[in-house]
Amino acid sequence: GSWEGAAGLGKALPPSITVPLPQASPPARSFQLDYEEDCFRKDGVPFRYISGSIHYARVPRPAWRDRLLKMYMSGLSAVQVYIPWNYHEPLPGVYDFAGARDLEAFLDLTAELGLLVILRPGPYICAEWEMGGLPVWLLWTPGIVLRSSDPAYLAAVDSWLHVLLPKVKPRLYQNGGNIISVQVENEYGSYYACDYEYLRHLLGSFRALLGSEVLLFTTDSAQAEELRCGTLQGLYATVDFGPGSNVTEAFGAQRQVEPKGPLVNSEYYTGWLDYWGGAHASTGSAQVARGLEDMLQLGASVNMQVLSWGRLPLLSWLGADFKGQYKPVTTSYDYDAPLSEAGDPTEKLFAIRTVISKFQPLPAGPMPPATPKYSYGRVALQKVSACPTGCAGPAWHCPPAPRPSLSLQYADLLDVLDVLCPSGPIQSQFPLTFEAIKQAHGFVVYHTQLPWDVPDPAMLGAPPHSICDRGYVMLQKEYQGTLERDGRTALPVTGRAGDTLDVLLENMGRISFGANVSDFKGLLGNLSLDSSPLLNWLLYPLAIDTAIKQGWPHAALPKSSSRGRAGPAFYTGTFKTPGIAWDTFIQFPGWSKGQLWINGFNLGRYWPRRGPQQTLFVPGSVLHADYPNNITVLELEGAPPAPFLLFLDQPLFNSTLSHSTMTIE
Repeated sequence: GSWEGAAGLGKALPPSITVPLPQASPPARSFQLDYEEDCFRKDGVPFRYISGSIHYARVPRPAWRDRLLKMYMSGLSAVQVYIPWNYHEPLPGVYDFAGARDLEAFLDLTAELGLLVILRPGPYICAEWEMGGLPVWLLWTPGIVLRSSDPAYLAAVDSWLHVLLPKVKPRLYQNGGNIISVQVENEYGSYYACDYEYLRHLLGSFRALLGSEVLLFTTDSAQAEELRCGTLQGLYATVDFGPGSNVTEAFGAQRQVEPKGPLVNSEYYTGWLDYWGGAHASTGSAQVARGLEDMLQLGASVNMQVLSWGRLPLLSWLGADFKGQYKPVTTSYDYDAPLSEAGDPTEKLFAIRTVISKFQPLPAGPMPPATPKYSYGRVALQKVSACPTGCAGPAWHCPPAPRPSLSLQYADLLDVLDVLCPSGPIQSQFPLTFEAIKQAHGFVVYHTQLPWDVPDPAMLGAPPHSICDRGYVMLQKEYQGTLERDGRTALPVTGRAGDTLDVLLENMGRISFGANVSDFKGLLGNLSLDSSPLLNWLLYPLAIDTAIKQGWPHAALPKSSSRGRAGPAFYTGTFKTPGIAWDTFIQFPGWSKGQLWINGFNLGRYWPRRGPQQTLFVPGSVLHADYPNNITVLELEGAPPAPFLLFLDQPLFNSTLSHSTMTIE
């Protein structure tokens, strides 16, 4: 029942099994390709890995051990780990490896638990992550060509690799660590550039910084054209495909570029991503298990995607796809995963575990249980500790009032620009992009005035594809409607000369996959009134996260109201737990679209009107068990008449629900 730990030697064998000594003495630790026997060799012995992907940046640090242990107990011998460049270098030359970003602590934990590591350091990783992990500050260089041999891009890449890879090198398997292989770039064949000089440069950099022994590889889809542009001599070529694919044909595509060596599916899709406005993705357990068994019977090594992918720690890192139109991904990264967003083992996980048991021994002992959840009930956004109905005891014991009368704390966003943009506005004759004013994420307010009287409705609009990504329009601080990328790009307005016009631009996430990851944000063209461009703008880049982390707005909000209102505004409240801090899920009855913070922690974007995601996951680690928890909501389009939130003990993913259907209290 024992297992090897930090030595990274995988599963212990039952006592009845003996392992013959090799005839020759191989190097003490090695992980190599065997082109004769079409396999990997670990310490000279044929080896096949069964792995699962985990994104440390998407799992709260207090939950790292729980998720990794569940993966180990599933029978996995390895985990695949993505490293998002922009998560660790938010500004040029400014590096962050502390706290939740402590990559080395995470890698050391994988070794402690006896898991091997397949590392994906990029520089581009996709992962439905903002710009595929590339830092937005790359776009501050005019004309830069990302993922190419553009000297400006390569200089930034080399600078990053010289910081990152020295942290990796001592953890390579050959050097006594548990990292058996390292992926270079990701699905490069799907990118338009097809720049072999770029791949050759990366190969040289990785070899120079990691040494000649480490196994370097690429991953591409099982399409001939993508394998042509994504592979390079000196990098072992692997493929990725899902359970709906013909296994023989997919591995046949790998054999076209790698006639010999191990068969490898580096991304076996056990689920799929969700887009706002689409259906919740679902992949059957039986289909996933059958595909896995087919590959393992061929002797292939497999890494399973969507295993234990949790929520994003900050909204800043949400990505998007472009498939004929812009498709931002939902906040949740659960996607019908074998290990849920909350770390719960699912039927799919046990089906995968059963398949694995047919090919290699499982660790002794039970699967760790699901984390406890709690339905904290209904929380009104008000700053009162007594129950609205006057019952005794803590507020969380009280039944909700049928139609509560709330003393709601709120602030219109336009009234607190001095707090959210302490450095003041930027003046410009024409609108500027987020990148031009070095605003990486979030929101920018574009402010001007109507230049003439508009007694009859005139169309306020922008050229196609120039609203990136949503614009909330206020005239004289009154909400008029929303402009949207690939959607409504004009709306009628009336007013008088000198009336204030404000457009709050929201970045919904930069494109993370496809032909173009140079996804500029903000107003990319002129905003016009009946085709006449509006001039003389003040731009307010907002630092909302920073303000909320520093305690705003719970110190004081300027207004009280008994009702929600239209347009961008902040709402706050507090709630107490029954002396526990368990995982929970928040639902937004009657709310439109916005963001939520608890105790200063950004829990992401809600959008129940668009769906499919209806709840946000709240890790227990962000809650206080013994003193009040602060809630801050930024509602962008319109709060319900009597705003409240519901805390549930399970998520809701797959529909858009009207307020009238909410029966859970």
